[in-house]
Amino acid sequence: MKRILFKFGLGILVVLALFSCKQRNQQQAETNEFLGSESCRECHEKFYQLWSPSYHGQAMMPINAAFVAKHQLPNSQPIAAEGKMYEVSFGDSTMTLLEKKDGKLLNSFQIIWALGGHNVYCFLTPMDKGKLQTIPLAYDANRKSWFNYPESAVRHFVEGVEEDEALPWRDAMYTFNTGCYSCHISQLSTNFDLDAETYHTTWREAGINCETCHGPAGEHVRIFKNLKEGEKAPEDIGLIVTSTFTQEQHNASCSPCHAKMNPITPSYMPGDKYFDNYNVTTLEDRDFFADGRDLGENYTLTGWMMNKCVQESELHCVTCHTSSGRDRNKDNPNQACLGCHNNRTEDLETHTGHKAKDGLTCLSCHMPKREFVGNFLRSDHSFRPPMPEATIRFGSPNACNQCHSDKTPQWANEIVKKRPNGNYQEETLKWAQLIKEARENDWTNIDKMYDYIKTGKPNEVVTTSFIRLLGNCQLDSKWDVLMVALNSESELVRSAAAYGLSGNTSEEVKEALLKACQDEIRLVRIQAVNAILIFESTRFTAEQQKIIDKAEAEYVTSMTSRADNWSNHYNLGIYHQNKGDADAALNSYETAARLYPESIMPLINSSVLYSYVGNQAKAEENLKKVLAFDPENEAANMNLGLLLAEQGRMEEAEIALKDALKASSDKNAVAAKNLSVLVAQHGDFAGAVKYAAIAAESRPEDPDYKYTLAYYQMQNGDKSASVKTLNQLIKSHPEFLSATSFLADIYYRDGNKDMAIKLYKDALKVEGISEQDKDELQQAIASLQQSL
Repeated sequence: MKRILFKFGLGILVVLALFSCKQRNQQQAETNEFLGSESCRECHEKFYQLWSPSYHGQAMMPINAAFVAKHQLPNSQPIAAEGKMYEVSFGDSTMTLLEKKDGKLLNSFQIIWALGGHNVYCFLTPMDKGKLQTIPLAYDANRKSWFNYPESAVRHFVEGVEEDEALPWRDAMYTFNTGCYSCHISQLSTNFDLDAETYHTTWREAGINCETCHGPAGEHVRIFKNLKEGEKAPEDIGLIVTSTFTQEQHNASCSPCHAKMNPITPSYMPGDKYFDNYNVTTLEDRDFFADGRDLGENYTLTGWMMNKCVQESELHCVTCHTSSGRDRNKDNPNQACLGCHNNRTEDLETHTGHKAKDGLTCLSCHMPKREFVGNFLRSDHSFRPPMPEATIRFGSPNACNQCHSDKTPQWANEIVKKRPNGNYQEETLKWAQLIKEARENDWTNIDKMYDYIKTGKPNEVVTTSFIRLLGNCQLDSKWDVLMVALNSESELVRSAAAYGLSGNTSEEVKEALLKACQDEIRLVRIQAVNAILIFESTRFTAEQQKIIDKAEAEYVTSMTSRADNWSNHYNLGIYHQNKGDADAALNSYETAARLYPESIMPLINSSVLYSYVGNQAKAEENLKKVLAFDPENEAANMNLGLLLAEQGRMEEAEIALKDALKASSDKNAVAAKNLSVLVAQHGDFAGAVKYAAIAAESRPEDPDYKYTLAYYQMQNGDKSASVKTLNQLIKSHPEFLSATSFLADIYYRDGNKDMAIKLYKDALKVEGISEQDKDELQQAIASLQQSL
């Protein structure tokens, strides 16, 4: 299937590139304008000369005679993509993409911008509706060769759970205005016209300029232009001064372009709190291996937040990198580590297990480079040591075998385990195994997961990942654990816990979410209000409603700040649906699907809502759109099966539900139960038992599924199996009195009235049953005794 980037977050997260520094508001733009990097040059020539040739300064470059002459890229060989052949050719000042089929020229595209160049050059061509599109060919600056850019982005899922396929190069995910723009240009405005689906994008300057980190320079320039000779500069120089930043502020100011995230505000200014402006992806996402190593391009922050050096010291991004992105320790890479770990200086050979002549540095083992999308090289910023056993278990990379590629992970693991501290992998392996299980909806070891969440160990990324993965867990035991996590010191953990409490409407949760709606961090507030909006408004006082309204306004802003982002409209649809406004919800879902036709969830959600409002034809149409794109989609097949069954189209419903069950590897309890009902209707009670058994095994916590199994076992003439199932059910769920009544009826029909009476009397002792239930049990006992 095609790769669609569905993620967690405010309903759903689509990974987009991030917002560069923009105006806080219109008033600031009017009083303190952006002037561009040239305005800095007069006074800061040295820094300008350091910045201008840097990878930040040249993050985006115009294609002109200067570019062609300087970079000397060769014409490309023909490269296949989507059944056509593509070539790039150069003129003295131009670049052109040629699209051919069977040797005939179909189209030519003028290339007007280049991105990057550190490891890979990508190129942009103008398209309709104001779009700049990434062309299908990119240039590997290290290997000196051209390659198919979309195909290089395919994920090779080692666990074999998912398949991946390259997106078409014209897909919206490769549209510059939608994706990569704001980490390559400065002071951008998308100027997106939603009705016309057209961009009128503008920016102040190509590349990441001085004002991206220091804010608008207008006031700063005015101050110093008007400063008289000999006059002391004022304390407030009219700029953001990064030299005064805390560790948190330094990390936050780099993270907008170095994180896999989604924005929750229209703008960010360096110095602001990161989680007041963004949410970040953690290990619930399969772009990470279960042990947290990168599988896809994840831009550094998630791994950085797992870094013990960051957690236990004042280390931050600018400790090792200059503001233009250079490595401060390029000529002496060990110096970055030995400032703190100077005990390794004298005995580096013992520590590494390698001779000095091998040329290893600290970075070789603790920051190995990985290659993404052709030859984008990224260093592992978690600083963790090599873990070959994680390679064996989860398929993740390790530094040992990246160097010793001719050896096996088992070979490396044996060597590691023989070292004095050879057990250092164990803790990571424990929580990584739990991540793997949770991704597969295996909750066998959920108590161990709970322990990690309650203690917050080993770090906030792992804890957040567990909480987000619990969104797929149906066990009520999770609620108490999430309540504990809601009081975590980590704002990321608190935000995940608040979102995770969605669906629980107890009084205790209500009070906790109200408190979270007043949290100091915006991300926590909007995730809390997202969860609290499903509560009946009558449960809140006027003062409490004011708290909710204030957080709700922030929540709506988080979904309306990017009109071109389909996932924002999808989230808005969920919001309107929870508010009971079906028309607004459907409009948002349809807008999301219109902006990105390959988006599946808006179509699925809208189909459910269309069915609810009585428009079955539109519900069926949207589900079939999903299945045309992804025939094996579990949710679409299941919802279509239920919809068709409601219309009495039983044969079609059965086919759809079987497809849903197949897609879920026999773990879709709803599809299985409904199949048991369908096949029973035409007398296939053996089939009904088979499907009911699948449902009961998939959802042991729900007594209704086991009850259904017992019923069809009885219908199939297997009374002993039915009795056994009912006894198991009564033992595990004594409060489920339907099972008691069913089993008592079987005993009664067999003439064993004493056993039936005993069942009812035992049920009377069950804690928590209602007075009405007790009355009915007493009546049943009296009736049986009278019949005796």
